[in-house]
Amino acid sequence: MRVLCVAEKPSIAKSITGILSGGQFTQKHSPHKYCKNYVFDYPQTNSHFVVTSVLGHLTSLDFPDQYRRWNSCDPIILFDAQVLTSIKDDNKAIEKNLFNEAKNADMLMIWTDCDREGEHIGSEIETVCKRAKRNIQVKRARFSAIIAQQIHNAAQHPGVLDRRLSDAVHARQVLDLKIGAAFTRFQTEALKPYIPSLQQSGFLSYGPCQFPTLGFVVARYLDVKKFRPEPFWYIFLSVTKEWRGEDVETVFNWKRGHLFGQDEALVLFERVLGNSTARVLKVTNKETKKYKPLPLTTVELQKAGSRLLKLSPKRVLDIAEHLYQQGFLSYPRTETDQFDPKFDFMTLIQKQTAAPAWGGFAGTLQQGEFNAPRNGKNNDHAHPPIHPTAYAGNLNGDDKNVYEFITRRFLASCSKDAKGWETTIDIVCGGEEFSTKGLRVLERNFLEVYPYEKWYDKEVPDFQEGEQFQPSVCDLREGQTSSPSYLTEADLVTLMDKNGIGTDATIAQHIETIVNREYVIEQYQGATKYLIPSTLGIGLVEGYNGMSLDRNLSKPNQRRETERQLVQVCQGARSRQEMIDENIEQYKHMFIIARGEFQRVINCVRRYLTAAGDNNNGGGDGAAGGNAGGGGGGGGGGGGGGGGGGRGGRGGGRGRGSRNGPPSSRGRGAAPRSRGGASAPDDPDDDQPPVPPAPPAPRRTATTRAKPASTPATTTSSSAAGPSSGVRCQCNVPAKQLTITDETASKGRPYWTCGNNNTCSFWQWADRGLNAAQQINATAVSSTSRPPVSSSSRQAGPSSAASVTTPASDSVANAEEAPMCKCDVSAVTRTVTKESAHKGRPFWTCGKDRSCDYFQWADEPLKTVPTKRAYSQSTGNANDGPSRNCTCNQPANRLTVNKEGPNKGRQFWRCASDTCKFFEWDDEPSGSGGRSAGSSGSGGSNSQQSCFNCGQTGHWASACTQPKASSSSTARPTSRTASGSGSSDECYKCGMTGHWASACPNQSSYGGGGGSSKSSSYGSSSRSGSSRGSRGGRGSRGGRGGRGKTRATKTKSGFSAPIF
Repeated sequence: MRVLCVAEKPSIAKSITGILSGGQFTQKHSPHKYCKNYVFDYPQTNSHFVVTSVLGHLTSLDFPDQYRRWNSCDPIILFDAQVLTSIKDDNKAIEKNLFNEAKNADMLMIWTDCDREGEHIGSEIETVCKRAKRNIQVKRARFSAIIAQQIHNAAQHPGVLDRRLSDAVHARQVLDLKIGAAFTRFQTEALKPYIPSLQQSGFLSYGPCQFPTLGFVVARYLDVKKFRPEPFWYIFLSVTKEWRGEDVETVFNWKRGHLFGQDEALVLFERVLGNSTARVLKVTNKETKKYKPLPLTTVELQKAGSRLLKLSPKRVLDIAEHLYQQGFLSYPRTETDQFDPKFDFMTLIQKQTAAPAWGGFAGTLQQGEFNAPRNGKNNDHAHPPIHPTAYAGNLNGDDKNVYEFITRRFLASCSKDAKGWETTIDIVCGGEEFSTKGLRVLERNFLEVYPYEKWYDKEVPDFQEGEQFQPSVCDLREGQTSSPSYLTEADLVTLMDKNGIGTDATIAQHIETIVNREYVIEQYQGATKYLIPSTLGIGLVEGYNGMSLDRNLSKPNQRRETERQLVQVCQGARSRQEMIDENIEQYKHMFIIARGEFQRVINCVRRYLTAAGDNNNGGGDGAAGGNAGGGGGGGGGGGGGGGGGGRGGRGGGRGRGSRNGPPSSRGRGAAPRSRGGASAPDDPDDDQPPVPPAPPAPRRTATTRAKPASTPATTTSSSAAGPSSGVRCQCNVPAKQLTITDETASKGRPYWTCGNNNTCSFWQWADRGLNAAQQINATAVSSTSRPPVSSSSRQAGPSSAASVTTPASDSVANAEEAPMCKCDVSAVTRTVTKESAHKGRPFWTCGKDRSCDYFQWADEPLKTVPTKRAYSQSTGNANDGPSRNCTCNQPANRLTVNKEGPNKGRQFWRCASDTCKFFEWDDEPSGSGGRSAGSSGSGGSNSQQSCFNCGQTGHWASACTQPKASSSSTARPTSRTASGSGSSDECYKCGMTGHWASACPNQSSYGGGGGSSKSSSYGSSSRSGSSRGSRGGRGSRGGRGGRGKTRATKTKSGFSAPIF
């Protein structure tokens, strides 16, 4: 019998030939240079074999000629247009080869991949061969790995083609063509006037799988944007106990977890402190297991490749496919996570004993450590789980890493679960229950060969039931809920698989498509790659989300239903044409609604692209000038915003605005909410923290340099007075008072600015007479300010910001009357904004960036939060020597340090009033301020540690009760000078007096600076010099350009990640 065997790829045809012929074959001429013809006899079936191949799909679908041109018809007509099937031009030579060989064959044996696509390619091959010989017999070879046993079995026991699978593929192709073409043509033409890259060429593709995939990315991005951390409180309890010759701290977890009500948590904490003896309720010991991994599926391979190997899902599948074709792996596209009971494990394990890295472990499995793999819940009845079929010792790079992971996963699944001994200790303290767990790993088993999972010992000291002890630490601590992270590729694969978008074999391709279409941008944070929607992608999705559709075009509902119906076609429960007709009607109805409401999409896309233009089209900051030249000019605003000149360097270098904005908006003035070229679209929640910044991108980036928020024109910095006593900037530190020195109408007028080296953009006139609360509140509504980004990291300890509060209103007492928090600084007032019974109620909280957990309602009498002190109370002032007076001229208290550390037991003096900063060690002379001689930070020569502000001894400037000295004060002489300046008390960075370089208010932290210029300009349009920033963002003379800290990721077409 003459048999024509046709494989899906040339490499598989060659491998099949080598196995079936035993290496004894001849090669015959073929019209196609890659698809060879191999000829040999196969005595097992007394047949003469000709083995050839195709290159994937032979045919393609398209519309008739009258509908193929882009503007040939109304796109809605495409839903009802005829679809033609034809051989692709590149495959004409392959078609000719099949036609010629089929004429002389008695049997056609299909050797394509055993999945839906393989069945459809097989049907395409059958159609061509039957045109050459109508009565040719058609058989289907079924195999899962290119190994001798399976290939011989497939050749000797062929089956038949499953036409139901082929019908399902054809139905999907028809739907994708009609739906994709109609929506793509329509949305491209509708959006072309607003997207410059579409003017000449290009298109905005729509796909029924592509857009739901994009929708997942956008939805997660919006979740991150909308997230506001919510504070919670919990009781932290630990005990330090000597065990095995060393002190070991054991932390007990509160069984309540945490509470979102501080009052409730405080009541429970006080109860614990009132009865602080802890008692062990129960000690439980039991055996525990860490289960070995399930057999490997395609989806799990893609997720693990992304998470562990840092490869894209598409790259992982391509490598696995290549290894399969080489005979090293089984077929890599499978949904099955359970092996057949008759599967031959030992033969495959034996092949792995040659591996230096895991061969020894494979040997132990042969010697009695083998344990049958766990059974998952999925079985596609087509292929087994992915596993190695041969040892590959000559692989390198990513190929080696993928093969190693699959092999280690297979060996781990054939091993035993890891075993351990778990100890659980339950205690009660003050009526509250706590517990802790310890673990001792007894048998690592599968963990010996599978380093991708961890399981470590966590031993705890011995505790006995009924044992009582005093906790070493018992605190009421604050945490906050953590923000969701942006999607990784592994996360997206999981969502797509869960929602039925694509198949295990096509998921990776859909992800790659939305990246290639520039709807999504890949950005890295460390080694982790995140998927961020571009401005175009988020505009499209939000536009479609705003339509009145029962099933949204960017949601998974409709496509999930389509995939479910495709499965029904595969099972024979529904006909191909019935399924096509039903889905075409549904999408046609959706198209009509979408076209009528498409202005929503246009508006969203325009809004996001305009915002991106504001952020990215402006020039960067000019570089700071060198010693011989003026500073670089500031970067202009983006298109649509027009940027004002940035801060000039010393000598008054002036920046130049961007030329990319519309004529009406070019010039000096930046958008009110713009900060460093990062303006945002209108957002009604101006008092909320901004979205956490997107991770930085490693490729396709355009570096921008940020500039500070707009400040009044012609302002320049003067020497700084001391920190204010009440006004606080957005960094929650005392603001600095500066004075306008430019020759303007405001010359000499004082103003407040950031007291933390210009970290934030706080700015306020100092002569308006507002009280402290009003000053603080002004920063939240000022058009030139920006709220600080609150921390959203996962933590169990104190949080840095609480999203439920805003600065308090005018009715709250001035900062001068504020109580002291646990950090010994003045508390700040906030107001509850969360929807609750306390909304609008003011309270006091920590004034040092929420470093402690201090809390007090502002409308209640002050109370003291119980806590364990680090020192003991005073034992009297006159028992052991003379008493001391504090800076308030009041008798101080003598206390003793109780906290563990080098000063434990040491006595010190401290004022009884929390508002006084007085502190001195008892064993040091009075007036030393608690510091050793010679440690003064003033840099002066006064050996008696005088105050920087008033020149008196006995206290530091931070606790000085005298009015703050002006910038020209000479109360405290010093000999320190800046190099080359010739004047005393001069900052070496800016050349001005009244402060040191470490507190210089003129050093920019916004990027764009460089060189060693001493900038004396504080405004945005100083005219005293001639230097100006070039369009590229580099100073026109003097100095080298410095790189800014802000990077805005852009695609090749200019679509950037959205900034809010």
